[in-house]
Amino acid sequence: MQMMRKKRITDLILILGGTFLLAVSVEMFILPYNILSGGVAGLAVALEPFFHFDKLMFANISVIGLFVAGSFVLGKDFARNTLISSLAYPLFTTILSRHPVDLTIEPLLASFYAGLLGGAGIGLVMRTGASTGGMDIPPLIIHKLTGAKVSTLVMITDALTVMAGIIAYDLSAALLGLISVMASGFAIQRVLEAGQGVHVKNVQIISDHWEEIKKEIETTINRGTTLIDVQGGYTGTKRKMLLCVVSELQYVQLTDVIRRIDPQAFVIITDTSDMLGEGFTYSSPNI
Repeated sequence: MQMMRKKRITDLILILGGTFLLAVSVEMFILPYNILSGGVAGLAVALEPFFHFDKLMFANISVIGLFVAGSFVLGKDFARNTLISSLAYPLFTTILSRHPVDLTIEPLLASFYAGLLGGAGIGLVMRTGASTGGMDIPPLIIHKLTGAKVSTLVMITDALTVMAGIIAYDLSAALLGLISVMASGFAIQRVLEAGQGVHVKNVQIISDHWEEIKKEIETTINRGTTLIDVQGGYTGTKRKMLLCVVSELQYVQLTDVIRRIDPQAFVIITDTSDMLGEGFTYSSPNI
C-alpha cells in the first residue's frame, strides 16, 4: 500500500514536471519565435496568420477541447491518463505568459531548444504511462473510428500542420520546425531510456566449437550463455547455438574470442536498447 502511494506521488511529480517543461518550451521558444513544431502550439503558429487569434488562447482551448473529445470517444482509461497534464498545461502556460523572459537568440537555436525541452517534458509524462494529450488525440480518435494506423494518421496530422505553415510563412519556416521535431524525438527517446538499463548486444553463435567458445566466454568475459538446440534447414544437421548478451564494451572481447577459436562460426548480432536482469540492472564490476 505504501509502495503504491509512493509511486502515485512520484508519477504526479513527473507528470507535473514534464508538463511544466512542455509549457516552458511553448512560452519561451515556440510561440515567440513562431516555430512550426508538432502539437497544439505548432498548430496555433501555423493557423494564426489566417485567423489572427491569440496563439496562447488557441493552444489552451485546443488542449481542453481535445481532451473532452478524446474522453467521449476513447473512454475512461484515456481520460484518467490524460487529465492531469491536460489541466496543468493551460495553467502553466498562462502563468508563464504573465512572467515573460526576455530572451533573444537565433531562431535555429530557439527551434532546437524548444524540441529538447518539449521532448524531455513529454518523455517524463510518458514514463508514468500517461499522455500529454493535445494533437495526439485526433489520430487516436480517427484510428478508433476507422481502424487506420495511428502512425500514418500522426504523419498526416503533422504534414497538414507543416503545409499550413508553408502557406502562411515559407519553406524555411517549415525546415526550421523540422529541427524542433527531430530534437523533440531525440529527447523523448533519451528520457524514456534513462535508468532503464544499458545498451547491449544480443549475440547468437553457431559453431562446431561451441563448447570451447562457451568456456572462454564464461572464464574470460565473465558472461553466462544459453544453449539452444538448432537444426540446419537444408542439411538437417543438428547442433548447439550459443546465446549470449554482452555490454558494448564486452562485445569487442567476444568477437575476438570467436575469431580466435572458430573464424568460420556463424554469428548473428542484434543491438538491444535495454536489458533487465543480473549483470545489467544489478551492479557488476566487469561491465
